[in-house]
Amino acid sequence: MNALQIRDLTKRFGSTTALDGVSLEVEEGELYGLLGINGAGKSTLIGILSGLLAPTSGSASVYGRDVVRELSEVRKLVGVSPQETAIAPNLTVEENLRFFAGIYGASADEARARAQETARRFGLDGERKKRAKTLSGGRKRRLSIAVALITQPKVLFLDEPTLGLDVVARRELWKIVKELKGKMTIVLTSHYLEEIEALCDRVAILSHGKTLAVGTTEELKARAGADSFEDAFIELVGEEERE
Repeated sequence: MNALQIRDLTKRFGSTTALDGVSLEVEEGELYGLLGINGAGKSTLIGILSGLLAPTSGSASVYGRDVVRELSEVRKLVGVSPQETAIAPNLTVEENLRFFAGIYGASADEARARAQETARRFGLDGERKKRAKTLSGGRKRRLSIAVALITQPKVLFLDEPTLGLDVVARRELWKIVKELKGKMTIVLTSHYLEEIEALCDRVAILSHGKTLAVGTTEELKARAGADSFEDAFIELVGEEERE
């Protein structure tokens, strides 16, 4: 079953075309990577699939729900951890979790129970009473993912989740993502090629708003005739730039 289905999706901002006829399918339970240089269209695509942006043309659906016609239903199915953490800095860890659970319809008692369980799950139990702004960068990212998951989504979008983190904090988040793998559908964007290679089942490379290539990292290396995924990415993107 396809969790996400995208057909000829286009998004324009004035004279700028951010997405240009993108077509992709993401299977249920898949950890799917979106890769591309800055301006490739990755964040725009996530914005449309999560209901934050409307497409200019084309179609997209989440578990069969159209992102335009059935927007309220789509929003119930997805969770988003954006590039800039969406947490409220002056709220405590627990207050953030309870707040976002409540937004998505949980009762006060249910929100409290979910917040406590989620904090334990993400290793934040000892920091539940700390204000979010006092956390380290890695702990803030961890909380951002926890907030996205407290709504119990079927699809989780992780937009550059390890951007700016040191190597230890990055590996801690890798562990969390690996634990989630297979339990829900995950779409991951990253500029770290080793992250994509280590975590993702399949990868789509976007360039100038278009789908450049789709496949496993091994398939993409074979297509590019490269020994490493980094070399494959550079070769595939370079082909597009040279055209």
